[in-house]
Amino acid sequence: MEKPVRNYWQLRLENLKEVLKSNNFEVFMAGDAREAGRMVMDKVLPKLAPKSISWGGSMTFVATGLYDMLKGYPDAQILDTFDKSLSPEESLERRRESLLVDLFITGTNAVTRSGELVNLDMIGNRVAGITFGPRNVVVMVGRNKIVEDLDVAIERIKDYAAPTNAMRLNKKTPCAKTSVCEECKSPERICNSWTITQKSFPKGRIKVVLINEDLGL
Repeated sequence: MEKPVRNYWQLRLENLKEVLKSNNFEVFMAGDAREAGRMVMDKVLPKLAPKSISWGGSMTFVATGLYDMLKGYPDAQILDTFDKSLSPEESLERRRESLLVDLFITGTNAVTRSGELVNLDMIGNRVAGITFGPRNVVVMVGRNKIVEDLDVAIERIKDYAAPTNAMRLNKKTPCAKTSVCEECKSPERICNSWTITQKSFPKGRIKVVLINEDLGL
């Protein structure tokens, strides 16, 4: 068999797609990051016709090319929460405004084989957007985010995703120096708000794009 690893993940993703659908998520599948980005542009946006779009922090979102494509999207107001020209106060206010858009796009820290999205956030705007506020949500998911169950999801996030993200963001936390979660009390701690999204409500509000590629942390 050619490309056994890709074929392995294709089967895993197809199974997960059905599980997520049974949990009322709308699900798409893509072969790689770029295909995932084009899928959102060509299939999701025309159907939803959003008048406002924003996003939460996600390396996967950027890797798909969506960030660059949407910045120039002419048919909607774009609230760019990555804009480095904003002051801290302006950036926070934009994140608040992003919770009332028609379409919110982000990633997830983990997804279990039973179809739960598991996330840990610093400010809370990313998990808040998934939970309530935006009319529609798109969650971009690389195959490396798939885990067996909730316990493994939590372990993955605390032991890997959180320390590596703290390093990526140059946070002054113990884990950024040691790679080990110490349940710190640092002012720059990024582990503040957990969410477990077991089902989409209303049905189809959350759209999950499963990508057959390792993406994000």
